[in-house]
Amino acid sequence: MEKDDMTAAQHVQIAEEDRLRADFYNYLGVILAGPPDQMLLSQTAGLSGDGSPLGEAITTLAKVARLTKPGALESEYNRLFIGLGRGELLPYASYYLTGFLNEKPLASLRQDMTARGLARAENVFEPEDNIASLMEMMGAVILGRFGPAATLAQQKTFFNRHIGPWAAHFFSDLEAAKNSVFYAPVGTVGRIFMEIEAEAFRLSGE
Repeated sequence: MEKDDMTAAQHVQIAEEDRLRADFYNYLGVILAGPPDQMLLSQTAGLSGDGSPLGEAITTLAKVARLTKPGALESEYNRLFIGLGRGELLPYASYYLTGFLNEKPLASLRQDMTARGLARAENVFEPEDNIASLMEMMGAVILGRFGPAATLAQQKTFFNRHIGPWAAHFFSDLEAAKNSVFYAPVGTVGRIFMEIEAEAFRLSGE
């Protein structure tokens, strides 16, 4: 099979549901990577959800986004994740799983990144096991952005190794953080989405 045919086949194999899942992961990655600018804030304000718990959380997030200014959001982001020395939360797998940064979970992630052709961007200096990077990586794994699209079994393995053991806990902490205003409903959305993904993988039997 020629390269163009392989690329086309990969696109055909990705179901619409998986594209939506990848979009959701990517959105969480972008909104956690730094304080949203006015464009992302406006896009968030335009979201609408259904009557499901996730849909209701998205509706709440959209309402808060409509009331939020970029300047206030930058201050909130800094208090949560940067602070003087450190922010209120440390959004890293190693910290949540071991209590320390740059531990075994990061080494394991780097091995899997290398195996899947994923690499840290040259202008990014923080550890790869931060929540924003992992959300973006999961989206890339689903869509095959850096190689063949992952099978459901491969997605499940990546999720269970690097995201499932701690991400819902982080999002729950984000919901309850004293400095969370805009990011409180982001935490709710993330927590519910992680619970949905974990249950779907559990039931997949892969």
